[in-house]
Amino acid sequence: MTDSSRSAQRAVIQFLRTEEEHASQIYCRMKEVYGEQCLARCTVFRWCQRYEARLANIKDLPRPGQAQVVTNSATISAVDDLIRQNRHITAREIAVELSISKGNVHHIIHKKFVYGKVCAQWVPKHLSENQKMER
Repeated sequence: MTDSSRSAQRAVIQFLRTEEEHASQIYCRMKEVYGEQCLARCTVFRWCQRYEARLANIKDLPRPGQAQVVTNSATISAVDDLIRQNRHITAREIAVELSISKGNVHHIIHKKFVYGKVCAQWVPKHLSENQKMER
């Protein structure tokens, strides 16, 4: 079951609980609509209890062992140094060099620095005033 389907079903549970439907009625209605993709009965009941207690959110809460994007200033500056030394370096090569995940490298390059690949080189997507003057 996809996360979007699970989130959609949780939203349905939340809506029907605010309409004061009983958990067993909610499960029966969802089983008719979602069929084999329906959440388990115990899951529907658990989410009904959580919504009643107002403890639940539509999104899953982070769990131990769940992957997270962890970046610190040392890693960010190391990525920037590698890119400045070799503009043709790939994200995979940076990941291997720094022993971090490729996803982490991608996050740093595209979200922190807003770099993009042009003719196999990393270049800033937005030029600073100094860079504009140099051109």
